[in-house]
Amino acid sequence: MTTVGAPLTHAFAQAIITSDPTKDAAAMGAARTAIIDFLACTIAGAGDRTTDLLADAVGAKLPGDAILVGSTRRTDPLVAAVVNGYAGHVLDYDDVHASVRGHPTTVIIPALLGLAAERGFAAEALLASYVVGLEAMARLGLSLGSKHYENGFHATATLGTVGATAAITHLTRASVEETTIALGLAATQSSGLRLQFGYDAKPYHAGMAARSGLLSARLAAAGFGGAPDFLDNPVGFHSAYSFGVDRLQAVTENWGAPWQIVAPGLTLKAYPCCTASHPVASLGIELNREELAADAIEHITFTYPPGADAALVVTKPNNGIEARFSPEYVFAAALIDGALRIDHFDERPLEPRLMALAERASRRHDDSAPRMSSDPKTRFVILDVALRDGTTITRRFDGLPGVTDPTTKFREATAGHPSFTDIPSLVRTMNSAADLHLLLALLGQDAVQNLH
Repeated sequence: MTTVGAPLTHAFAQAIITSDPTKDAAAMGAARTAIIDFLACTIAGAGDRTTDLLADAVGAKLPGDAILVGSTRRTDPLVAAVVNGYAGHVLDYDDVHASVRGHPTTVIIPALLGLAAERGFAAEALLASYVVGLEAMARLGLSLGSKHYENGFHATATLGTVGATAAITHLTRASVEETTIALGLAATQSSGLRLQFGYDAKPYHAGMAARSGLLSARLAAAGFGGAPDFLDNPVGFHSAYSFGVDRLQAVTENWGAPWQIVAPGLTLKAYPCCTASHPVASLGIELNREELAADAIEHITFTYPPGADAALVVTKPNNGIEARFSPEYVFAAALIDGALRIDHFDERPLEPRLMALAERASRRHDDSAPRMSSDPKTRFVILDVALRDGTTITRRFDGLPGVTDPTTKFREATAGHPSFTDIPSLVRTMNSAADLHLLLALLGQDAVQNLH
């Protein structure tokens, strides 16, 4: 086994295992905030009907010490990684990162929590390895370019497998050689298609990436063989996934300077639906506050830069799950109800009062604008509302809305139940192995019984 002839893979692995984010207060603080946000989403998602369905299907009855967040059950670490990743993403309320063009935390943290069942480590080590895993995932995303996502891959899954593996190998202090093998094993399991948006399979992508990341690291540690050059090989990761627009040097360029969790940083979602729909959600809530009546509207037009609505694959949703990917519905619900709640996006058929307005909306693209990329400056939406009296309202939203402090989101997602109220303060201060043990105990409580 050698990495001779694979300088980029070797450098990537070296950066992963030698990094020390604990010296960067901003990175560690951002990690704590992100984990609080993730746990809010996961505890709420643990009560989803499909989370229980998935848990039974993937073998949650298998023996083991790994927690299922929001459940008193304990199971095998690989099973726990799948279920916790799914629960964190099932409501589509979890964070996003521009460089990834996907959801990093709901993949990386479940893999690390799975490892916690197998070996003891300090909470500070978990935080640092999460930062490194996100860095690896984001740098890989920057290196692939936009075609990877636009041609149909779901980056949460494809990049998440590698990001989770990077976090595990950092935490276990694997050798460079072992890490290159683990990353290659992750890359060969990298999969996930955007055609699953609007289906249960979409959040499953997060779970399967978490599991594959943990498994890849375990296999490499056990001496299992694999190609050590997934970034350098002419038939490797970029050859398969970049569609000829890669920028290979981005995988290590300016590594940790600053950390990707700091800049551009994570967007913590303000609404439980696809991120790309959030600008129109904010505009809808704004117009609700201005008392614009739905009955006064003749037609609505959303104008996006090319590629900006690639994730918004649904125009006429049938239920709330599909509606997470429909800006037409999101705007209608935001305007009429003045807020977006989790129950706007559940499995029930959609309310005719909302769909009547959604059906009056359409989209267009401004082909003169720069194609949307990982640069937040390329993201915007222009809203044109034609009123029945012949007048129009035009609004523009640049970038993405989000929350900076997930405390309120956590309280609302957990219904303020006392079983979970100590978690945010613990995450903000945890450092020791005892702190992590306490967190696992708090997470391993029954969310269904406590929240419903």
